[in-house]
Amino acid sequence: MSTKPASLTERRKAATQMDIARAAAELFAERGPDGTTAEEIAHRAGVALRTFYRYFRNKQDAVAPLLAGGADRWRARLAAAEPGAVPLREALERSITEALSVPDGSAAEGLRWTRGLLRAAAGDPALRAVWYRANQESEQRLRPVLAVLAGEGADPLEVRLAAAAATDAIRVALEAWAETDAPPQEAAALAARCLRELTGGMRLFSPR
Repeated sequence: MSTKPASLTERRKAATQMDIARAAAELFAERGPDGTTAEEIAHRAGVALRTFYRYFRNKQDAVAPLLAGGADRWRARLAAAEPGAVPLREALERSITEALSVPDGSAAEGLRWTRGLLRAAAGDPALRAVWYRANQESEQRLRPVLAVLAGEGADPLEVRLAAAAATDAIRVALEAWAETDAPPQEAAALAARCLRELTGGMRLFSPR
């Protein structure tokens, strides 16, 4: 599944959004969402307030790129799998486990931000809404990837259910992990367990 390379303008836009997202996450961790303003986030990120609002509607929205980053990584790993090379559940579990196993600094940083943001979201409905929206968008982007790996003739409803189950497996695992002080590596094991539990009876993952 090929994608068009991002232009220089798109890369700069993404970099600016990520700078703002990190600034928001830092301030939320220090002061909480209620104690943080959009102006303070923009100042911490080194951008004008108008630039902040060019990309985000409100301060909670600003962390969306961080929350989406992990899903983008594991979805890219899954998309790189060769259809039919291994059973679909194995390919899915492997991609999730590898993405959450902290193979590099970027993944470790992403998990640290996610833990802090999920803890902050417990007392902030607007921040929880951003988290749920990030998961919904990830589920929608996962469907075509699973459809390719499932092969021609796969039932679209089964593909949709599988995408929902896989997304919820990661969501529930990260929420449960964030409530503890467990090391990052345990997030991967928890996600794999949730995936097996949620997909155990699905036809799409059964031998054909």
